[in-house]
Amino acid sequence: MSRAETGHGLGLPDPERENALLTGIIEAISAGPELGPLAASVARLIVEATGTDVCFVHVLDDGGGALTLTGATPPFDSQVGRIRLPVGEGVSGWVASHHEPAVIAAGKEADPRYRYFPELNGQDYTSMVSVPMESQPTGLVGVLNVHTRQRRDFTDRDVRLLGSIGSLVAGAVHQARLHRRLAAKEQAAERFAEQVIAAQEAERHRLAGDIHDGITQRLVSLAYHLDAAADAVPAGTPAAAELARARELTDLTLDEAHAAIAGLRPPVLEDLGLADGLASLARSVAQVRVRVVTSDCRLPEHMEIALYRIAQEALQNVVKHARASHAEVELRCDDSRALLRVTDDGQGFDIGARSSDETSYGLRSMTERAELMGGRLTVTSRPGRGTTVTATVPVPPATSLDQRSLRQRIRVRVRRFAVAVSGRCPPDRKAIPATCSGTSAMSVPTVTDATSSGVRTAVDEPPGRTMFGFSTTASMATS
Repeated sequence: MSRAETGHGLGLPDPERENALLTGIIEAISAGPELGPLAASVARLIVEATGTDVCFVHVLDDGGGALTLTGATPPFDSQVGRIRLPVGEGVSGWVASHHEPAVIAAGKEADPRYRYFPELNGQDYTSMVSVPMESQPTGLVGVLNVHTRQRRDFTDRDVRLLGSIGSLVAGAVHQARLHRRLAAKEQAAERFAEQVIAAQEAERHRLAGDIHDGITQRLVSLAYHLDAAADAVPAGTPAAAELARARELTDLTLDEAHAAIAGLRPPVLEDLGLADGLASLARSVAQVRVRVVTSDCRLPEHMEIALYRIAQEALQNVVKHARASHAEVELRCDDSRALLRVTDDGQGFDIGARSSDETSYGLRSMTERAELMGGRLTVTSRPGRGTTVTATVPVPPATSLDQRSLRQRIRVRVRRFAVAVSGRCPPDRKAIPATCSGTSAMSVPTVTDATSSGVRTAVDEPPGRTMFGFSTTASMATS
């Protein structure tokens, strides 16, 4: 006669088999924080070890008002997530509200606590035992039910064993909830950072448009009027000299306005991605020779924008304050973080001698951008020894990357390939580093030197990956 027909409770006659079941439950708990797979594994282990027919794991919702079927053995695993039972209703609801086990050997339809669910075929099962899943630190987290077709006389020892399993599962459910809440908070923080950065970029675009449509147009008009005035004034007179000086100042101001527009609204990130965007940024710095060392980093779009802005601000500080002849921009990524480092060989400064009020706007801006992404920014410097700015930010798991960022990378790689095949720069972008510069059409050298005359190999290094392999390292320098 099979164990299912003996009628003796859970059918675990010795402590060794009980311990084997508890060990299996602990291993299932250790497998991961996901609640659904845990509940399914617990239900399966109980049925396999005890010879019972069905096991249900009902988990209390966060509000504490209802139980939801979270794990079940076949054929009822298809009902997971569909069965909800208010606390206090049905046998499971009664167990949850009274924090006491319930044992029904037969005739459950006559029990006032019983509620019939057509989806669970209750008429096919005779005996049941239901225990609360709770522990001292976590409180009640759900209810565990076991059902049999043949009558079973569940003993106090059976109830205690199921209660011990319930206590183990309660701690795991509590940890899974904390993990889920933490993940939700992290996602909310990431969405907030993305929204803030998007708002900042939108404001930068608006300012760039205002400068272009307002200030620059007026400066162009002023230049025309100055030229007309200069034509009407005899050459060699003091008035002609003043007009010439005014024209020079107008041109200088117009150049600064164009530079401000380019800084506020750089097009390179959308078309090239972060690594090549940093290389393009280095090429735009005419006063300092900049070397760029990057690895291929798959980052969300808002994180790429923030790191680009940090590099942009750091290089502006190098140009304005460092009196440096060389600088280096380094971008490194691994599975958990991205690191951006900007180093120069300039005059440096004494960090300890500066008060918080004297901290420049640029440093505060870089710090705020890094902290907005959950990272940090550090500055190391000594007089005569240069300055190093390092931004370290956490990288979200690859599965959580924004789909727009993935589509952007596909667009970038296809664009690079089209440029490489045609051998020409696209008409709307006259300079795409390494692919619009006379190097090999299908691969990017690992280390290159970008000068005003083009790009040439500067160091004898093995070539990087092909473009479809996502070029691993590109070093750019501007003289």
